[in-house]
Amino acid sequence: MADYDLHHHGDREVGDGLVDLAVNVRLPSPPPWLRAELAAALEDLAAYPDPGAAAEAVAERHGRDVSDVLVTAGAAEAFTLLANALRPRHAVVVHPQFTEPEAALRAAGHEVDRVVLSASDGFVLGPVPVDADLVFVGNPTNPTSVLHPASALRALVRPGRLLVVDEAFLDAVPGEPESLAGERLPGVVVIRSLTKTWGIAGLRAGYVLAEPSLVDTLRAVQPPWSVSTLAARAVVACMRPSALDEADKLAVRAEQDREHLVAGLRSLGVEVAGDPRGPFVLVRIPGAADLRLRLRTAGFAVRRGDTFPGLDGDWLRIAVREPAVTDSFLDALRGLR
Repeated sequence: MADYDLHHHGDREVGDGLVDLAVNVRLPSPPPWLRAELAAALEDLAAYPDPGAAAEAVAERHGRDVSDVLVTAGAAEAFTLLANALRPRHAVVVHPQFTEPEAALRAAGHEVDRVVLSASDGFVLGPVPVDADLVFVGNPTNPTSVLHPASALRALVRPGRLLVVDEAFLDAVPGEPESLAGERLPGVVVIRSLTKTWGIAGLRAGYVLAEPSLVDTLRAVQPPWSVSTLAARAVVACMRPSALDEADKLAVRAEQDREHLVAGLRSLGVEVAGDPRGPFVLVRIPGAADLRLRLRTAGFAVRRGDTFPGLDGDWLRIAVREPAVTDSFLDALRGLR
């Protein structure tokens, strides 16, 4: 099995003076209404945090029971809680995808098998080993930007298996198609993040949707007060109908901006993987490892692909930005090829 730097993330690509196309956080800062909510919560920082209202808001937003909800310090904490709480006999991670699930499993002492999807068919989701009792898959998947059909995910469900679906980028897809968040399916865990859409990566806010027995198991290993007062307040604010409507408008705009990026890349003869649906695209360019360094010299940071299992040095992930930024990037790319 090839070695990959599972702890390498897009923030390590960013540097002073570089245009950031490496991190998939859409907004440069939280919107004014969210900043106001957080500022008001500063008055409450003397008290220990209580995520109860946040859990209720999540439950109402997804039509679930509050017992199905665990609020977490971002999606990354959820992966760690699952790795520490469970004792799988055969854990499987579907790659290429966000590497923290596998990193968390390995840190907890679990052996991990990889199911690597193929670029030749656009990273279509296929079968996993029949005896796998813990399976992780992203939807839409980072870094491929592929949105798997909900039917394909349901087909992976079987007695004795826990299917974990990372929907951290689902709210960046207009209408949130193919989501399992609103379905109370036995053996299915859905993980969500607020980081990407609302520009709060530094705040760490996310949640788990699962059967109550599993939620209780995860809560038992969650560090006390891991979800801060500010993060809990952000969850409540971002579950309101007005915020959900704004998120969908942001997703529509991001979709348009992604189409602009994809069209520009293809006009340069760049291979864009699959049918991208997330706020980022995966591209294959021979010699991309060297190109990434030359792009840095030209002022642009993009995400290397060779730290994702299943990819190599010819792959790059590019975040979707507004057209003016994309056009500047495409001009730089044109000059370097």
